[in-house]
Amino acid sequence: MDDKHYLLSLIREGEHQQQDFKYRVADACKLAKTVSAFANTDGGRLLIGVRDDGHLSGVRSEEEIYMMHQAAYKYCKPEASIKFDTYHVEGRTIVIATVPPSPNRPICALDEESSKRAYIRINDENIVASPVHLALWREQQKPQGAIMTYNDTVRQLLNAIEGQRTLNQIVRSSRLSRPKVIALLARLIRFGIVRWEYQSQQFLFSQI
Repeated sequence: MDDKHYLLSLIREGEHQQQDFKYRVADACKLAKTVSAFANTDGGRLLIGVRDDGHLSGVRSEEEIYMMHQAAYKYCKPEASIKFDTYHVEGRTIVIATVPPSPNRPICALDEESSKRAYIRINDENIVASPVHLALWREQQKPQGAIMTYNDTVRQLLNAIEGQRTLNQIVRSSRLSRPKVIALLARLIRFGIVRWEYQSQQFLFSQI
């Protein structure tokens, strides 16, 4: 398959959990959010020089390519892995930036004030990771032989999860401290006892 047909086949997929279009790169900080989201989820690719409607606009300058590198290597902490491939189609330059899922989550994006935030990719959106995700990533760095103890505190937490509940609802209902609830939810998700979903711009937790 030649470059044009390959690129057009990707564009036909549209934007989704593992693909995003960028018409132009004007802000490395904003681009870093997408890099963070891909790295913290299932990986993905950025088609740079492609409008939201799939029209080829092309990368206009070396400055845009420089900002792509800045997004991954300066505005992501720790640095994100990223691979750049350049395609020349219909007289335009399109860059595909491929980001693999990171084994060192969270990959955080820095904003203009150098504050760090981790993002995850849900459908075609970059969403700020919840405190439970941050705790879950810490859990996943632990040895696989970790044990889940089903004690009174765990029972107290599970009793507080009726249907789908937000983190704040679970904290109030369980009467446990917020840090304790976050840590336990992360462990319960790791062991397949609790799951999370994202609905109506909030994270909801429920028993499996």
